[in-house]
Amino acid sequence: MKKYFLIPLIGLLLVFGCNKTEEKTLPIPKDTYVQDNFIKSEVTIAMRDGIKLHTTIYSPKDKSKKYPILMQRTPYSSAPYEEGKMKTKIGPNEHLMKDGYIIVYQDVRGRWMSEGVYDNMRAYNPNKKENESDEVSDTYDTIDWLVKNVENNNGNVGTWGISYPGHYATISAIDAHPALKAASPQACIGDFFFDDFHHNGAFLLSYFRAISLFGTYKDTPTDAAWYSTPELKTQDQYQFFLDKGPLKNLNDYFQYEKLDVSSASNKEKIDDFFWREIIEHPNYDSVWKSKGIIQHLNKVPSSVATMIVGGWFDAEDLYGPLETYKAIEKHGKNNYNTLVFGPWDHGGWARNSVKNAVGNYYFGDSISLKFQKEIETKFFNHFLKGKGDKNSGLPEAYVYDSGKKEWKSYDVWPPKNVVKENWYLSDDQELTATQKETKGISFISDIKRPVPYSEDIKTVFTPRKYMTDDQRFAARRPDVLVFETDILTQDFTLAGDILAKLKVATTGTAADWIVKVIDVHPADSEENNDKMQDHLKMSNYHLMVRSEVMRGRFRNSFEFPEPFTPNKKTAVNIKLQDVFHTFKKGHKLQIQLQSTWFPLIDLNPQTYVDNIYKAEEKDFKTQTHTVFTDSYIEFSVLK
Repeated sequence: MKKYFLIPLIGLLLVFGCNKTEEKTLPIPKDTYVQDNFIKSEVTIAMRDGIKLHTTIYSPKDKSKKYPILMQRTPYSSAPYEEGKMKTKIGPNEHLMKDGYIIVYQDVRGRWMSEGVYDNMRAYNPNKKENESDEVSDTYDTIDWLVKNVENNNGNVGTWGISYPGHYATISAIDAHPALKAASPQACIGDFFFDDFHHNGAFLLSYFRAISLFGTYKDTPTDAAWYSTPELKTQDQYQFFLDKGPLKNLNDYFQYEKLDVSSASNKEKIDDFFWREIIEHPNYDSVWKSKGIIQHLNKVPSSVATMIVGGWFDAEDLYGPLETYKAIEKHGKNNYNTLVFGPWDHGGWARNSVKNAVGNYYFGDSISLKFQKEIETKFFNHFLKGKGDKNSGLPEAYVYDSGKKEWKSYDVWPPKNVVKENWYLSDDQELTATQKETKGISFISDIKRPVPYSEDIKTVFTPRKYMTDDQRFAARRPDVLVFETDILTQDFTLAGDILAKLKVATTGTAADWIVKVIDVHPADSEENNDKMQDHLKMSNYHLMVRSEVMRGRFRNSFEFPEPFTPNKKTAVNIKLQDVFHTFKKGHKLQIQLQSTWFPLIDLNPQTYVDNIYKAEEKDFKTQTHTVFTDSYIEFSVLK
């Protein structure tokens, strides 16, 4: 039975997340600041192709001066829509809300109260004809209307957003309107083959319930949710997906009724178009390439200042913000382009909590509040109200060392004094700076008992907590290879990306490879916190610092997959996204290698098939994998 949501649930989850139940407190008085100080108006703005987009404008009641415009374009709803009803918080943070801005929210094409049909990660068309549109032109046309029609605006516009709205903030900077002076893409999607639903071609099965949010067809404006999310009817998602078997068995969850709200009797069965896109395009083909935005960031003019924001422990969008920053840096030598990365999960920097933790791991107090007040607010004020020059007073890279638990500023990222070091795997489970004998370490990858990504027994909408989970449960499995250093006698800081250069073999013709970088805490550590699950202690805590999967078929090309030759030694390289983490004196650095990570990613049949989404039960076979000890991890080490 389908359950229809009356609010855009995932939009709230993406930004605010879910924490442990807190003790009951007295009711918090309703915040009336927005209602007391702003006037809300709702308009429809016509795009160049005639489609009208619903736009909500919060204008300060004080008309004695002119204000910049701060805009967010979103697929998650600009509700509330009713006249007289207003959001209680607007803008990127409370400081900007109170500093004097016109705040604008817009439902993007095909979502909620806007006209048109939604296209997930709608492709940018650099060669549009006069009446053709894409998200770039929709943003341009919206800004053009706002600066010409909204009273008391000073002609300067800024954009921001987290997650999907972060993607639209990136879009705003491409072929930008002259009025756009500042854009802050935050946790922004960069390419759907490497963000969110895919990682290096592996399908994020754990996002299964979010598919319908983006792929349920709608062509009529509505203020009520038209999508539904599958009900698993169990709290054990590991067993649920294991029992379901091949991915093709999930197809039945993505048949929906097309509801024409103008005629309740007009119903027809259709497929979820996003699910159909996923299963029909298993490789990095023209469909996925066209949706990527990273390759178009050479079109960000120097007139737009950008501040890219992300979290080191963001499970959804880590690739996007890092690659967005690097691409603008590469192409925009004269651009003002900065990077802010903190110890956050998805959107954690937008929360108002004093204590900052991701899952079980506590990083410190007021980290998000400091960012909002001293970085984000300063950025927008300088470029929308101030001089707007490159002397903003902010660093090029403002990054948080998640090991030392402190902020650092650099004039380039990665820092200049970073060197590459190779650390080798060995058959005695050591991670060493020198290569020992070239041997093979084998393990059985049992298709019936895949390695779980978490020891928690629960069902989540989108997983996050695992990014800092204690990895002892995995280290103690026979199908997880463990390599670690001796106890460190001095601090060891990683700053930048990590490249695993593996030499492997398999008795089958297909396999996935997962690499995890782990900070093993001292056995005598008593550094516990109230966010930690009751069964855990910080003593010997195995903190996952970074992890990544490579679907082995894509080891040479994401566009043209190929099988493994059974028992043949083969190179598989895996890029792990940037980290900034100090493994402190007294800790150990550990590498875990495995071939399943369930149900974070789907099961690889371990037998090569053209399309895993259409694999049959008979294709799934237990295989023996081997990792050779001339494999090594290339670290970016800060000296």
